[in-house]
Amino acid sequence: MQKEFKILFIGDIVGRCGRNVVSKFLVDNNKKSDYDFIIANVENASHGFGLTKKNYDELKNCGIQCMTSGNHIWDKKDVLSYFDEADILIRPFNYHKSAPGVGYRIFDDIVVINLLGKTFMPPIDCPFVALEKIIEELKNKINISEKIIFVDFHAEATAEKQCFARYAFDLGVSAVVGTHTHVPTADETIINNSAYITDVGFCGSKMGVIGMEYQPSLKRLLTSINERFDVEMVYPYILNACEIVFSGNCAKSINRISFEYSEQEEKESED
Repeated sequence: MQKEFKILFIGDIVGRCGRNVVSKFLVDNNKKSDYDFIIANVENASHGFGLTKKNYDELKNCGIQCMTSGNHIWDKKDVLSYFDEADILIRPFNYHKSAPGVGYRIFDDIVVINLLGKTFMPPIDCPFVALEKIIEELKNKINISEKIIFVDFHAEATAEKQCFARYAFDLGVSAVVGTHTHVPTADETIINNSAYITDVGFCGSKMGVIGMEYQPSLKRLLTSINERFDVEMVYPYILNACEIVFSGNCAKSINRISFEYSEQEEKESED
């Protein structure tokens, strides 16, 4: 019997409160040792937009072993100065080849791929064609049947995510998890020994509008005038994630995780 391999995937981390709840879950609650590999989407980790080098190091020190991203990864311009040296950070593969960084990484037991959807997104290369290209590249580098092939598909539309997952599974992908909408979906499932969920959710303030303050969000929707968005910092903070158990490269189970803590719990921990 093959040894089980358990992955934790953490949904979009939004700002300081998102980083705090991740640290609370992984470090303070000592959950790191429960998993063989930990992945997180970090495109909103620095004040809700992009990722600074300081926050990259902070999250890496929490025990995250691979960081995926999305269309907001470029929002903090200093990412351009350190991306090529960030050894666990990836950006969507289907940006132009001149973009800094890489779109997938090969680890001991797992390959992590990041792709961006097309629907309601910036102009981008087709993710379906891009995945075909990645699989062909991997076949020339490794025996893909001996690796878990894991995809963070950062996309808006549910239909695109579901269709992409089925396509990916036909190409030998072991898991497709959706990110971007910040709202966890209740459709986690195993399809032909591969794991799928439309959206994992996010990490941040439960009282926000997908992690951001309510009033600027409301004003923008009422007036259609762009507003400066700030991260909501009101407790409780919530962590949305999923854990997937594999035997070899076959997914055996996928389960959603919802963890939260409040200001009262924070005060008690300080006493």
